[in-house]
Amino acid sequence: RTIGDRIGEAKASGNLGNTLKILGQFDEAVVCCQRHLDISREQGDKVGEARALYNIGNVYHAKGKHLSWTTAQDPGYLPQEVKDTLQKASEYYERNLSLVKELGDRAAQGRAYGNLGNTQYLLGNFSEAIAFHKERLAIAKEFGDKAAERRAYSNLGNAHIFLGRFDISAEYYKKTLQLSRQLKDQAVEAQACYSLGNTCTLLQDYEKAIEYHLRHLVIAQELGDR
Repeated sequence: RTIGDRIGEAKASGNLGNTLKILGQFDEAVVCCQRHLDISREQGDKVGEARALYNIGNVYHAKGKHLSWTTAQDPGYLPQEVKDTLQKASEYYERNLSLVKELGDRAAQGRAYGNLGNTQYLLGNFSEAIAFHKERLAIAKEFGDKAAERRAYSNLGNAHIFLGRFDISAEYYKKTLQLSRQLKDQAVEAQACYSLGNTCTLLQDYEKAIEYHLRHLVIAQELGDR
C-alpha cells in the first residue's frame, strides 16, 4: 500500500484470506479474498480475478464442510445455513470455471470441476456431482495426474452409491484401489478396500466383502492406525 503497488496488495490480501481460512476465520477470510477480487478487476488482471474467485469458493466450501461436520448429516440432508454456504461456494467455482475456460487454463479447469463435484455431492445433487467429476477425470488423464485421477474415481464411486448404482460404484472403487497401489499410498488403499467391502455387502457378495475388509484390517494394523 505504501508504494502504491495494487497488484501486490491484491496478492497479499488473497494470501491473508487463505491463511484466515485455514485458521477457521471464514468471515474475515471472505473480506480479504473479496479485496483480492476487487483490486484484480480494477487492474484488469484476469488471472488474479480467477484466483480470487476460486479462493472465495474455497472459503465458503471450507465453511460449509466445517458447519456440516458439527451437525454430522448425510450429504443432501443439511441445515439451511450449510446449504446456503455450499451454494455460494458452488457459484464462485462456476464463475471461476467460466473465467479459466476463457483463459484456456486446463489445469485450473480441472480444479474447478473437482470442487464443483464435491460441493454438489455435499448438497445431495449426485447426478450433477457425477457430471463434474467425469470432467475432472478427463482433465486428470490429459495431464497424467494419477493422484487427481484416483480422487475422481473415489468421488465417482461415492456419488453412485447414493444413486443406488452399487455395481458402478464397485467398478470406480476398483480403479481407485488399482491407482492407490500404483501410487504406493497405503492409507488410500485401505480406504478403497473399506469402500469396496461395504459396496460388496450392498451387492450381497459377502465372500468378496470379507476379502476387502480383511485387506483393510491388515493395512490398518501395518500402519498402526487404531
